[in-house]
Amino acid sequence: MSDFILPDIGEGIVECELVKWLVSEGDVIEEDQPVAEVMTDKALVEIPAPYKGRVTRLYYKEGDIAKVHAPLFELVDESESGRQAPAASSPEPAEPKAAPAAEKQSTSDTESGDNATEDFILPDIGEGIVECEVVEWRVAEGDEIEEDQPVVDVMTDKAMVEITAPKAGRVTKLYHQQQAMAKVHAPLFAFIPRDREEPDESRAKPEPAAQLSTATASPVATASRQRIPASPAVRRLVREHELNLSDIEGSGKDGRVLKADVLAHIEEGPRQEQAPSPAEETQTPKTGSSRRAPVGEQEVRVEPIRGIKAAMAKSMVKSATTIPHFIYSEDIDVTDLLKLREQLKPEAEARGSRLTLMPFFMKAMALAIQEFPVLNSQLNDDVTEIHYLPQCNIGMAVDGKAGLMVPNIKGVESLSLLGIADEVARLTDAARSGRVSQEDLKGGTITISNIGALGGTYAAPIINAPEVAIVALGRTQKLPRFDANGQVVERAIMTVSWAGDHRIIDGGTIARFCNRWKGYLESPQTMLLHMG
Repeated sequence: MSDFILPDIGEGIVECELVKWLVSEGDVIEEDQPVAEVMTDKALVEIPAPYKGRVTRLYYKEGDIAKVHAPLFELVDESESGRQAPAASSPEPAEPKAAPAAEKQSTSDTESGDNATEDFILPDIGEGIVECEVVEWRVAEGDEIEEDQPVVDVMTDKAMVEITAPKAGRVTKLYHQQQAMAKVHAPLFAFIPRDREEPDESRAKPEPAAQLSTATASPVATASRQRIPASPAVRRLVREHELNLSDIEGSGKDGRVLKADVLAHIEEGPRQEQAPSPAEETQTPKTGSSRRAPVGEQEVRVEPIRGIKAAMAKSMVKSATTIPHFIYSEDIDVTDLLKLREQLKPEAEARGSRLTLMPFFMKAMALAIQEFPVLNSQLNDDVTEIHYLPQCNIGMAVDGKAGLMVPNIKGVESLSLLGIADEVARLTDAARSGRVSQEDLKGGTITISNIGALGGTYAAPIINAPEVAIVALGRTQKLPRFDANGQVVERAIMTVSWAGDHRIIDGGTIARFCNRWKGYLESPQTMLLHMG
């Protein structure tokens, strides 16, 4: 019997949300069989089984936050299960292991008593951060705490961070004074989980919450046993609005309360309170002021920034504040390119490919980069070296279900237009469903953002570091232009907006590169002369 430890699932990722269990306790699973789906701040990841065995314990519920390098589930090897009796048939109920919560914990005392304490280990709170300052304790020794209740504010060299309780219990020791420095991966405070303070009878005979006797149970213990399923983010939202989780009807699996349920409850509350009776409606004049709630009573909707949105916010702030952006815009006449696409579209569809303009933009970009390789480079951390990359891995920004994602197509310079089209379709579908693999998100060298699909024309895009350039495609417009004979004709014009890293890309370089790229797009047949 052994615990499956959640492995590293991405660079800098220290936790993830358990989206769905694909197995149940007691199931026999095969090696490499998918066991769970977890959502990181970048993508949905499938966790496979390390070997054949029987699942005996799932340490998390769907919607919980799992910690990297902490147990995810318990697995009994089939060879061991033949020699050992199942835990359920043991004459004495074993003391259950404490399921790991959002933060990594270690038991400081033995578990042979109701007052066994656990140390809360200060988790990773930022890449490269090894210590932080304890600014303010929100609790004192001896205080009762609830799950996700703010316990302490700490200051890193980047921001103020709020540390919350991993589970309900009683604080027994604070290891640091205010203004003291706390080390990452070291104990921050000790507490006794509330489930360990329950009577021995309730631990020895676990029953469904609906069958528990409440005649002699204290209010705290009853609330602990009749736990309503909800994620930490939902519980925090409920606490911020001073609501009772039991008053909210859950629409999720097994009655799980979702964020949408909380927001709906918040919206319905004021409506029910303000809804007048029929008699009052006939007596109350319908003025504008009577229909509008006073400013002081209007609620602010709070939504935590998590997952991909949080990662994007962090990345964009770093890029905008550390990279000097040089913006360059140009108009491209795509009339001939649209005609060529219409000619090739039936043959592409016959081969099962959907041919959009994006493959042409990517292929032309890869060809132009051969003459201007600095657009496909990266700077080292000390800004002392330029690394020219051998492959042109072009990323495309996709507004997916989980947030903005930038998967990239590897080796565009060696792919055909149909090959690029197939990759564009695959990655677009994966990004919109939140199932992009880590491999598809890594290794991008330059990015295209198609704002024109939503109606935009001009933009000032932010570079997707460590890349050094990005282009935003505006919408195609029918505009008047003069032809070679001086006659006004209708042309399809697209405005593109470039952003370059001004530390290594000057205005002349990006202008010449854009002209080469523009030449391929305005006369797409010329690309045939340069395709390898």
